[in-house]
Amino acid sequence: MSTTTSRGPLSLAATLLTGTVALYMALVAFGNITDFGTNQAFVQHVLAMDTTFKDEDLMWRAITSEGLQNAAYVAIIVWETLAALVLIAGTWFWARGEHGRGRRFSTYGLLMVMLLFGVGFIGIGGEWFAMWQSGDWNGLDAATRIFLLSGVVLVVNHLPGATGREPAA
Repeated sequence: MSTTTSRGPLSLAATLLTGTVALYMALVAFGNITDFGTNQAFVQHVLAMDTTFKDEDLMWRAITSEGLQNAAYVAIIVWETLAALVLIAGTWFWARGEHGRGRRFSTYGLLMVMLLFGVGFIGIGGEWFAMWQSGDWNGLDAATRIFLLSGVVLVVNHLPGATGREPAA
């Protein structure tokens, strides 16, 4: 019968997987800051609904104000940056063996990512702004991948034994 230690395989998995999502979010935020225009166009097209089926029953939802579109995009970048910072802190605490703090920060950061991609991109972008109808500006597959990855990492962070105190199977 084996038990995990503070440097056991589950805490290592939590550290590395949290670090993976932290790196991804940091790179996404960095890319959006340094190459502002690329994803700005994505957000503008999704909010404007200009590449959807243009169903008159849905088009009232479109946001065509460039100011509102840019404000939404900046809010996304701020959220991505904050999520990356929280996840970096979570990774740091896991790596230092501070499992309670690591789990707490990782949970907050992963939930931030899941909210961004689940509520923001899948729910609001995909359904409210009918992004699923666009052949050119459809980010649902990517959003789903990141949402699911973050969910798996969240589960690993909360497995019994990840903190090194509970017995592992």
